[in-house]
Amino acid sequence: MAEPFSVRVTVRGYETDVQGHLNQAVYVNYAEHARWSLLQAAGISQAGLVGRGVGPVSLETTIRYKRELLAGDEVDVTCEFEWSGGKTFRIRQEIRKTDGTVAAEITAVGGLLNLKERKLVADPDEVFKELTTDLALFGL
Repeated sequence: MAEPFSVRVTVRGYETDVQGHLNQAVYVNYAEHARWSLLQAAGISQAGLVGRGVGPVSLETTIRYKRELLAGDEVDVTCEFEWSGGKTFRIRQEIRKTDGTVAAEITAVGGLLNLKERKLVADPDEVFKELTTDLALFGL
């Protein structure tokens, strides 16, 4: 099995809380950054999604904090799509320190919203198949 897509991020001082830890809300930002980076690497832009009449939506996000992150830490944020059919999909992500220590595990449930009908697209994987230049990034 190939390594999951990942993007490197450096924890910035202004992202930390009073204890010096990465603020909990920033973990979600890092996860979202990795997702959009994967889309870009797969040849999918926001304009391309809007042009197709769809937009990604987050329906649920769960974060398991494992180790603290401090200003200056470099981390790799992974992103893997899981498909089970139907209107939704899962995205599994890890935030790993460069020494391999897992700092957080993030699981999200997402979908593609039809922007005109304001309903979830029945087969989001098919839309991604149409738009992408790299099926492997989506696990398809």
